[in-house]
Amino acid sequence: MDESDQKQPTAPASRTARLVRFVPALAAALSGVLLYVSFPPRTLWWLALPAFAVFGWVLRGRSWKAGLGLGYLFGLGFLLPLLVWTGVEVGPGPWLALVVIEAVFVALVGAGIATVSKLPGFPLWAAALWIAGEAARARVPFSGFPWGKIAFGQADGVFLPLAAAGGTPVLGFAVVLCGFGLYEAVRLGLEKRRSREVRRSAAVVALLSVAVPVAGAVAARPLVSDKAENGTVTVAAIQGNVPRAGLDFNAQRRAVLDYHARETERLATQVKAGKMPKPDLVLWPENSSDIDPFANEDARAVIDAAAKAIDAPISVGGVVERDGKLYNEQILWDPVKGPTDTYDKRQIQPFGEYLPLRSLIGAINSDWTSMVRQDFSRGTEPGVFTMAGAKVGLVTCYEAAFDWAVRSEVTDGAQLISVPSNNATFDRSEMTYQQLAMSRVRAVEHSRTVTVPVTSGVSAIIMPDGRITQKTGMFVADSLVQKVPLRSSETPATKLGILPEMLLVLVAAGGLGWAIGSGLRNRRAGAAG
Repeated sequence: MDESDQKQPTAPASRTARLVRFVPALAAALSGVLLYVSFPPRTLWWLALPAFAVFGWVLRGRSWKAGLGLGYLFGLGFLLPLLVWTGVEVGPGPWLALVVIEAVFVALVGAGIATVSKLPGFPLWAAALWIAGEAARARVPFSGFPWGKIAFGQADGVFLPLAAAGGTPVLGFAVVLCGFGLYEAVRLGLEKRRSREVRRSAAVVALLSVAVPVAGAVAARPLVSDKAENGTVTVAAIQGNVPRAGLDFNAQRRAVLDYHARETERLATQVKAGKMPKPDLVLWPENSSDIDPFANEDARAVIDAAAKAIDAPISVGGVVERDGKLYNEQILWDPVKGPTDTYDKRQIQPFGEYLPLRSLIGAINSDWTSMVRQDFSRGTEPGVFTMAGAKVGLVTCYEAAFDWAVRSEVTDGAQLISVPSNNATFDRSEMTYQQLAMSRVRAVEHSRTVTVPVTSGVSAIIMPDGRITQKTGMFVADSLVQKVPLRSSETPATKLGILPEMLLVLVAAGGLGWAIGSGLRNRRAGAAG
């Protein structure tokens, strides 16, 4: 037998070995895609559990460097499809740039999880690290981007009541803990089948990692209620629609205002005919009047006529210039007194409402700066309007993704919440459904009715238990009118605020410190020996 014949049998084995090396990378990316599929508009919330189970398998026993790369692939698999709507009108550049940056946070979490993967109680440390990563993403860069928090994919899930117990961090932690616990249970089960000894403590931890989140969700169920505590109010959410989808709809600002006034007046006609109940208060979307009604008498007259026709106060979404500064503002418009109160959006959207690093971006491509010609200014105070005796908290569009922005309205006295939004720029993408799911989670988190008036859809009315009782289609003019409960009690999540998140960050830091310390001691012991 010659030398070439001796080498031939090893060639297929070598190719197989090379392919096997790619399995963890492929599994990391595909488990990220699986996590994306668990998010709205699909109701497959439970897919988050196997997604994290596979992610746990991929990372266990790896070096932190391998965890960094595998975490990045998981982040790309999750965020690339989740955030594709960010490039609907402006092309793939901003979408890809956003995902590349946001996936770095997931990569760092992957490195941390790989580091703690051999510690006793691995699921606990790993889940806490994930929430720590979400906490960082919600704050930096440019005041953060919390889109894609695990809690926002759980509006239809069994874990949802945990939002009332500890907010989105506790809800997300429970889901991730259960996923990693599922992996540990399967791993230990396989080890036992191979006749390997399984430590009882490890088996208990795996069991508790799955059982405690489920038991916690059941225990938190009494915190969820849609009963009226302060009476009821009949609310109308107006969706006037826009002339056409896309960024250029702002060129037809007067048409957008007229559409919302027209839909309000149509509702008023139905009320007079006895076909619809009379609303106590009316909610218009964000940007329903991009013409400043304080500076333009014609816009003022249109809004005033609509308020008088419906004979109820209206919360109008306007773009207002004051002292040379631009504000995304909600205006409380009384049918008799006119404008009586305002709320300026506090969490404004980078690259949408203001342009960070304007001079640097302009130097790279001057056309990019034209997307945001003038930066919006931030408001500084919570917005709670008194409308027909009800306290209505305003959370404008993008703000619904931020825990602090919603909670501040409730602690300031809001008995129901309105999330006026403008999603016309994003056409028929999944963005509007993802944002609607956020509002459902917020309803349970703070036990408040949440109304979502949107320019082009989907507008909705959400009960304090997270149920959608009415919703519109997309790109149609419509009105939603319903009697809803007013509530003033505070859930544990509202009272605790940031504390559960900070506690989980400390748990993550403790686990990471333990793992790093153990590694250093082991290396020193090996060197000494």
